Amino acid sequence: MLSEPEGYALLKNHGIPVPEFSVVRTRQEVAEAADQAGYPLVMKVISPQIIHKSDAGGVITGIQSSSEAEKAFDAILNHVRAFDPSAVISGVIIEQQKIKGLEILVGGRTDPTFGKVITVGMGGTLVELIRDISIRVLPVTTEDISAMLRELRAFPLIRGFRNEPARDKEGLISLIDTVARFFVKSPNIVEFDLNPVFLYEKGACVVDARIFMTETVDELSVEQQPPLAPEILKARSIAIIGATPEPNKVGYAVLRNLLAFPGKIYPVNPKHSKILGRTVYPELASIPDHIDIAVVVVPARIVPKIVKEAGEKGIPLVIIISSGFRESGKEGGELEQQVLTIARHYNIRIMGPNCLGLMLPHQGINTTFDPISPRPGNIAFISQSGAIISTIVDWSLPEEIGFSAVISIGNQADLSFEDFLWYVGDDPHTCAIILYIEEIRNGKRFMEIARTITSKKPVVAIKSGSSRIGQMTAASHTGSLAGSFEVYMAAFWESGIIPVRSMREAFHTAELLSSEGYPKGIRAIVISNAGGFAVLSSDYAEQYGIELVDFPPAILAELDTILPADWNRRNPVDMVGDASADRFARTFDIMIKNQDTWDIAFVIAVPSAISDPIRVANELVRFSKNTHKMTVGCMIGGDSMKTPLRILRDAGIPNFPDLEDAFKAVGNICRHICWEEYHGRNCHP
Repeated sequence: MLSEPEGYALLKNHGIPVPEFSVVRTRQEVAEAADQAGYPLVMKVISPQIIHKSDAGGVITGIQSSSEAEKAFDAILNHVRAFDPSAVISGVIIEQQKIKGLEILVGGRTDPTFGKVITVGMGGTLVELIRDISIRVLPVTTEDISAMLRELRAFPLIRGFRNEPARDKEGLISLIDTVARFFVKSPNIVEFDLNPVFLYEKGACVVDARIFMTETVDELSVEQQPPLAPEILKARSIAIIGATPEPNKVGYAVLRNLLAFPGKIYPVNPKHSKILGRTVYPELASIPDHIDIAVVVVPARIVPKIVKEAGEKGIPLVIIISSGFRESGKEGGELEQQVLTIARHYNIRIMGPNCLGLMLPHQGINTTFDPISPRPGNIAFISQSGAIISTIVDWSLPEEIGFSAVISIGNQADLSFEDFLWYVGDDPHTCAIILYIEEIRNGKRFMEIARTITSKKPVVAIKSGSSRIGQMTAASHTGSLAGSFEVYMAAFWESGIIPVRSMREAFHTAELLSSEGYPKGIRAIVISNAGGFAVLSSDYAEQYGIELVDFPPAILAELDTILPADWNRRNPVDMVGDASADRFARTFDIMIKNQDTWDIAFVIAVPSAISDPIRVANELVRFSKNTHKMTVGCMIGGDSMKTPLRILRDAGIPNFPDLEDAFKAVGNICRHICWEEYHGRNCHP
């Protein structure tokens, strides 16, 4: 860590405003230095062991004379020695005490996945408590910086709040822009913390700086490979190396799942001649035909030999389900590198190792050992966890959710999230994409590809690892605020990806987008035959950032002609408990005629003795077809709703049996729309 004077000098040299300062090491130097700087002064300890100076009593402010400065010098040394007797004190910095302004934090750190990031937020000693920050992966534009400031909850303090004057927003943007450019161009600087930066009505000044440097630059580099050729996955022949007749073995399950494959399958095992009625080959070389995909389920130590044989056979893709590689320790990591070296020599692409495999339902491909196969659909699911895939596929069947692809990437030794994201982005069967992410290995490439894909198709992601358990104490405010998870979230938003917190939320959001697409905006209407759910919908709309539109008098007058005299005369529309299917239909007609006033419609229907839920479902389908807006079904109930739900599903209209789930999914989408519009991105049609 640079000393504060070294940090000030570095910042000043790059045009970043700092106070006038000098360094004293003995009491005899204090008076002259203090008089030269001018009063009032602030004095701070210089010690590499003292990170947070205020906590150690190493900062004294408001010094008005040379005698006060000498006393402050003594007090600082005494406080710091008492706080940490082992601390090395290399001096005390005397600096001009700037008039206090609005305290801002500007920080930066080098993330192991995405590279350099910048953090902007409200500064001071309570930054970790307040946690009012915005993060971006560098580089950024001045427009990005302006958007970062607007994201802060305390932005009104910059803009001018109540009797407080407006602060120099443009001056702050200029300072942050200079800092960001300096950070990007300085490979030896790995982390910095400018806190606080005093922001005035005119101008800004850095009044405390911690800058961390390294002598050796560890560039973020991942060996760049060409993208996955889509035709590789259009397989006509698949070999299973390690196929076995033993039902409790992985090789049996993989072969069993591939029996439905319409192409040719070739089990490979030197100990058997027939398995599940299929001819078994002793080795890859003995197979007379070309092989498109090899699935490997043998022990890890044998895998390098198999990959070499696959290379000699000219097989373009090898899926390694076997475990015992990088995830198991040093020796496994060396084995994984050996496999990769062989694959590179033969131009083989590797999926895995330590993965569940690949499911492409539209092609009848299931190379996994999962006990069941998913139904075809339009959602692609790419996951780093095989166990989560097994759980989700099992859950999807009774929910009648189908997949265009289910891909387990495992260790990402070669093919990674980026490759498969690119593949499903161009797949005509895929309408929405879900990612379950534990680790991205090449953050810059991931963001570049994700930006391209999200301009065409929605991508929803859930990132594990938000907990801070097990994290080391950060050396700076920035380090504690902009942890790995927070940087992932920033990268997702910058890439157009919708982040969510649970698998349930991910599938609800993706299913809604795959059927309805993005709405034009966040204006919503709610039509309900249940007063309680109408009230709840107001709460959920506010909670999840959905704008419930106010009806103009003309629409209210139209609704008055078809609804009971005691209807609530506002949005959400409570049609009262005796609402029939005809009342739903007439209300829908009014909303169809006035559809330019709203973007999203929630239709809540509960069982009653009056309404026929089947007719309500059919009217809802008619309503959806005649609006070209996002229609969200909330038909809530038990057995009486089974047929209506089938009607909605056959028409491609999503239904949420839990009202909050509906608003949470739509809220995720609305937040994405607001981000795109707020930050000047090209919004989705």
